Amino acid sequence: MEEVIKLETIDRYNKLYGLETLHPLVAIVDLSKATRFPTRATLNFGLYALYLKQTKCGDLRYGKQTYDYQEGTVTSFAPGQIVGIQMEKGASPQSYGLVFHPDLIRGTSLGHEIKHYSFFAYDSHEALHLSDEEKGIFRDCLDKIRMELEHPVDKHSKQLISRNIELLLDYCMRFYDRQFVTRSKANKDILMKFENLLDAYFQNDRPQTDGLPSVKYFADGVHLSPNYFGDLVKKETGHTAQEYIQNKVIDIAKEEILGSGKSVSEIAYRLGFQYPQHFTRVFKKNVSYTPTEYRELQV
Repeated sequence: MEEVIKLETIDRYNKLYGLETLHPLVAIVDLSKATRFPTRATLNFGLYALYLKQTKCGDLRYGKQTYDYQEGTVTSFAPGQIVGIQMEKGASPQSYGLVFHPDLIRGTSLGHEIKHYSFFAYDSHEALHLSDEEKGIFRDCLDKIRMELEHPVDKHSKQLISRNIELLLDYCMRFYDRQFVTRSKANKDILMKFENLLDAYFQNDRPQTDGLPSVKYFADGVHLSPNYFGDLVKKETGHTAQEYIQNKVIDIAKEEILGSGKSVSEIAYRLGFQYPQHFTRVFKKNVSYTPTEYRELQV
């Protein structure tokens, strides 16, 4: 049976790979210097981690999907994620990265902002691919954190370490923005699939049985994680995925209000709202009129 390894502390992580622990809450890891490593295991992360893959040496597995990583790929993990690893025979890990415990950033600006770094929840096939210049910036940020870890601890240490981590994450956000642009054609294809799924959802009885559709429903439909899908929609349309769905609901509602003799309650249930009052609030927020006022105004 495959071993499940819980990585809840920095020391536990370092011992897994035979690395020295310089700080109890954060580590810069160079897995090329690992003295031991699991060849086949499932890792249960209780830490944040960000790696730059330097050579292909094995596979990562999420659920039933397996992905190989080439040089220059950045992968990230957050507490609660479970990842399977399988090393190729005779290979050793060749990654340079950052691992830190959630306690490190509590009470800091990064602790307040960490949820905005949505790439921690991206799926493995949505990983970041860096140019040579970007790889240099990534390594430079890690080197600055490493130098701070080697400096004697003082009252400035926690703040400087967390700020340098925040700088690295900000650069990753910029790199992901660039990647969204370079994949614009593929993104537009995904948006078209999203639009088709939206149309199909409201063209049958699905809303009456399942209610209003979620962002996750459409993310699953285009085989992306909800976070990556949401960021893609935002970059391409200027609207969040939830706003995009809601705009579609309002457009259909307008057609129903003006093109049928259905009551407001009937239209609300037809669109997947559990309560007509909820539908009325959402409609008024977007249109500035209640459904009844909108119908009367148009007449």
